[in-house]
Amino acid sequence: MARMKDKAALVVGGAKGIGLAIAQRLAAEGASVFLTGRNAAEVAAAAATVGRGARGLTIDPGAAEDLRVAVETVRKAHGRLDALVLNAGISEHAFVADETGDHFERHFNVNVRGAVLAMQAALDAMGEGSSVVLTGSVAGTVGTPGRGAYGATKAALSAYARVWTSELAPRGIRVNVVSPGPTDTAMMAAASAELRDMIVARIPLGRMGRPEEIAAAAVFLLSDDASYVAGVELMVDGGLVAV
Repeated sequence: MARMKDKAALVVGGAKGIGLAIAQRLAAEGASVFLTGRNAAEVAAAAATVGRGARGLTIDPGAAEDLRVAVETVRKAHGRLDALVLNAGISEHAFVADETGDHFERHFNVNVRGAVLAMQAALDAMGEGSSVVLTGSVAGTVGTPGRGAYGATKAALSAYARVWTSELAPRGIRVNVVSPGPTDTAMMAAASAELRDMIVARIPLGRMGRPEEIAAAAVFLLSDDASYVAGVELMVDGGLVAV
């Protein structure tokens, strides 16, 4: 498949996990890929893993100027930005009794404020036929103990996607959300066998998702195959939320 042939894509938060899987799938489908991360070594390794001329950019995803530089790098190379993935995020555990102002602010600064700043930075580089995918989470819908701030940020992203769809549809820009369920990333691999078993027991398909499965859904939403899909939150969760 080459659904993204000749398209320029920027994956904010693309150095590892689901973001890296999305970058890899975009490249495999013909896109010129730019990916970002905080750690220079991780970013370089990720770009090398993606291959096909992918470029890695070391930025702070919560810094407006860094995001403007990233978008301008894409525009200088390709003249435009066709596909934007807003994947940068953090998730730290804290029950409501223990949640601090710093915990709250860290989550909203990276997960929400960073997404808004990235969208603002990208607007002038995007036009008719461009598309945006935000990485949400089932945590924005399902109440998960200890993930209040994280879940709230993901719910906020879904709200922004609906509003941005209303604002940007007249310009031919589509915005959607892909919301993974429990996914077998490095973070999940570090969990205890007991915890993993408890999580899997809740999933109708009987297993965790794979990063490449989330990536397939994200690239579908970014591609012209989804040309009439806008403002949706696509749950890629093995039936966890729906059943």
